[in-house]
Amino acid sequence: VQLVESGGGLVQPGGTLRLSCGASGFTFSRYDMKWYRQAPGKERELVARITSAGGSTYYADSVKGRFTISRDNAKNTVYLQMNSLKPEDTAVYYCNAVHLSVQAWTYWGQGTQVTVSS
Repeated sequence: VQLVESGGGLVQPGGTLRLSCGASGFTFSRYDMKWYRQAPGKERELVARITSAGGSTYYADSVKGRFTISRDNAKNTVYLQMNSLKPEDTAVYYCNAVHLSVQAWTYWGQGTQVTVSS
């Protein structure tokens, strides 16, 4: 089982990034997908979530209207489009898969660093 994030980097305030998370080794379409982030000295927080078929999404208040989560089940990939980035968005972003029926079946990626700075 693997979740591999990509797309992180350094961006100026107001800029955009698109994170990707490629999945392998499990039935991707049977899993809800989430993006978490963890800033230095802070707890990991849920940023966005999308259901297994992509019919429902959730966003943390801090990113609502700026971030968009989407998925392509044919490509076993989930995305996080991040617009109007702010310095407070700086964190390591993690991809998480949770089975739609069995919460204990969960997998994590290794994380990708996003730094928003001028």
